[in-house]
Amino acid sequence: MADGLQAVAEALVSPVRRKILAYLSAGPLSAGEIAARFEITKPSLSAHLSILSAAGLIEGKRQGNYIHYGLVEDSLVNKLNSLVQEVCPVAKPIRREAANLKAHPADVPGTALPYPEAEGG
Repeated sequence: MADGLQAVAEALVSPVRRKILAYLSAGPLSAGEIAARFEITKPSLSAHLSILSAAGLIEGKRQGNYIHYGLVEDSLVNKLNSLVQEVCPVAKPIRREAANLKAHPADVPGTALPYPEAEGG
């Protein structure tokens, strides 16, 4: 159990990973859709997604050429995170933006292109 808590704590330390969780709180996104919201390299994004996945906070499901990531709904940490995001001055606008982008996906540059995932990464 302590190892799981350590993995979660390490995953939540990064502002980028907390923002990824906030975006995913509005629903699943492909890796390309997540990448379009950040100015980081694809290998860096892949590392962030791997850390969140290893901590049991997100899961990826392959759909054709895309991997769609979503929150692990049974995770107590995600439930608590959703509660905190309702009042957080940083996360609340990100959740609102994510919901708007989900409703209008054509407004997100680069979302029509698949994001090739590296094997094992």
